[in-house]
Formats: sequence, structure tokens, C-alpha cells
Amino acid sequence: MSTYMAKPQDIERKWYILDATGKTLGRLASEAARLLRGKHKPIFTPHVDTGDHVIIINAEKVELTGKKLTQKLYTRHSGYPGGLKTTDYKTLLQNKPELALEVAVKGMLPHNKLGSQMFNKLKVYRGSEHPHQAQQPEVWEIRDLM
Repeated sequence: MSTYMAKPQDIERKWYILDATGKTLGRLASEAARLLRGKHKPIFTPHVDTGDHVIIINAEKVELTGKKLTQKLYTRHSGYPGGLKTTDYKTLLQNKPELALEVAVKGMLPHNKLGSQMFNKLKVYRGSEHPHQAQQPEVWEIRDLM
């Protein structure tokens, strides 16, 4: 008996909505990465993009535990000498909460072309409104283990 390998034409993609209200950043990001990779499906194949589309709403209401709000830093570099910019997550969540979630999810996906392809299926929005009603997204409940 041989191992089943999913073919790109066999994959059916769904759209899921994750509500970030009151959820922890890391737990929400790991669940989104799991859906984007397709690990929740029985046809999961590591070298094929079997994942679904994910819409994250209410990004500004995501929470961080402990002192991460002031101590955790988001860094970026322009590529020029002295071009390192750092921002704490308190400021980042006030100004660009979508970016905080995107960075967290992107770090949990494969760091290659396949991961980039999966990341393109992620949509993050600050409020509860999104322009994807035509895709008839389903609400995905995140189970709190605590």
C-alpha cells in the first residue's frame, strides 16, 4: 500500500474566519498557520499547498500575555547602515495591528516559496468588516486550552 499524496487539482479550498477578540497572539497565529498549511485536513501533504483561506477580523483586540506588550520588540532593517528600526508591541498594536498578526503567522509557515504561497491566502482586518462575503466564509472556533 502506498502513501497518499495530494495533487493540486484534488484540493478544495474553503474560507474561514477567525475572530481575534480576546485571543492570545501566539495561539491565534498558530491556529491560522495550521489552517493555511492544511494540517486540519486528512489529505495533508507537506510539499503541496493543501491549506484554506483565512480571514482574521478584529486584529486590534488581540492580547499578549505577561510583559510582552512593553518588552517584546518588532524590528526591521532598511538595508542601509544604521537602518535598524525597533518598535514595541504596544505601539505596533495601536498603529498597525494587522502587521503584528501577519508577522506572527508568517514566522510559523515554511520559509520557502511554498510558505509564501500559503501566506498569500491570509487576510487580516482591523475591524469586524471584511470584503469577502461572496466567498461564504465559515467561522472557525479556536478552543481555549486554559
